[in-house]
Amino acid sequence: MKFRTLADVLRPHKTVPATPWTAQGRWDLSLSRVLILFFGLAIFGLGDSLLIQANIGNAPWTVLAEGVTLKSNLSIGSATFFISVFVLLLWIPLRERPGFGTLSNIVLIALFIQIGTIIFPEVHSIPAGITYDLIGIALVGFGSALYITCGLGPGPRDGAMTGLHQRTGIRVGRVRMGIEVTVLIAGWSLGGTVGLGTALFALLIGQSVAIFLGLVARISRTSSSS
Repeated sequence: MKFRTLADVLRPHKTVPATPWTAQGRWDLSLSRVLILFFGLAIFGLGDSLLIQANIGNAPWTVLAEGVTLKSNLSIGSATFFISVFVLLLWIPLRERPGFGTLSNIVLIALFIQIGTIIFPEVHSIPAGITYDLIGIALVGFGSALYITCGLGPGPRDGAMTGLHQRTGIRVGRVRMGIEVTVLIAGWSLGGTVGLGTALFALLIGQSVAIFLGLVARISRTSSSS
């Protein structure tokens, strides 16, 4: 029974669920919706910072940000911010329109990555690094589920993915894979850290997001019915 209950709790969600805080438009703001958005983006950034402090390989976009920091005087948070702004500029030819969540994504994830690298100590062993990575992937999944369900606009990277898909007709999965591989190679060529953590992120992040979307959907249904 306990196993069955745990399996139900961790059951992944196949779509993005509608919640009581889901917006009707990308600029449909309310205090509760904005607070949930900000909390989700903060959790996302802190999770990403744990992957950095694990020292066993970063997520592809963080590999690129780390590579940029090694070739400049920028901090990891600043590099993440400027990369996000650059990706957002690519929306112009793709005719994508940003929302409040898009702009918040750029600022808050970069800010909390920087904060996380200050408050979380670096680790230098593989077991500790794997522990950091697993917690970080869970936090990124949780943060993603919260900010995605707000419906206030995708992050710069997600918008670029969907824009390229719509303009080229190439499947979303293939577009995302192409973007991630390109970014990973670029970051690695600049000196960014690629390793076991990179592989763990690639293997687990999709499932992490899906599991937390399921949790958010079930919790929101419970709270709205009570």
